[in-house]
Amino acid sequence: MVFFYRLAPSMNLDELHGLIQGTDEEFNAIYPKHIRRLAKKHWTPIAVAKTAALFLAKKRGTKILDIGSGVGKFCMVGAAVTPAHFTGVEQRTELFEISQRLSASYGLDNTSYINENIIALNFHGFQGFYLFNSFYENLDPRNGIDKKIALNAKLYESYGIHVSGKLKSLPSGVRLATYHTDEWIVPKEFELVYNLFDGNLKLWEKIS
Repeated sequence: MVFFYRLAPSMNLDELHGLIQGTDEEFNAIYPKHIRRLAKKHWTPIAVAKTAALFLAKKRGTKILDIGSGVGKFCMVGAAVTPAHFTGVEQRTELFEISQRLSASYGLDNTSYINENIIALNFHGFQGFYLFNSFYENLDPRNGIDKKIALNAKLYESYGIHVSGKLKSLPSGVRLATYHTDEWIVPKEFELVYNLFDGNLKLWEKIS
């Protein structure tokens, strides 16, 4: 059973807004210690999450998918600063459960999470997508999140090709935010709109 020392009945959306105004270290303190150790390499910084979420949330009710959502940090930040709905898909059950529990504790009714491999997910119905190169650990298993799933270089390529194909099939107007992600995964039908955070965050829109 995961223990959250910050988890208490008094937690609410105002407290979450306060954390978002603070540092990443303060925000990451809501997670268990073994999760906090992964933060610098695997969880999106607050400033990046806010920038990407505001770009993706074109209007109220926009549905945004976080591909490989980890412990839900991007979804939680995005849901707190925009009126869009954020769905995270995460294949690791522990991380999925952490995301669900924390989002519910802070009263975020515009988040949801799916415990599934990205291969099984239908991209249609979403108007925005966030990708913080969730597949890269297949190329660098020593810096992976854990040893609970199989990692290999072939999976990196197959996941990237799969996501690229799914994005290509979507209608024009769909938006995409990529952070530390190889550009070959982004279909040529997407136009680069903004290049931020030293080129690490790229904001795209599908034009055809």
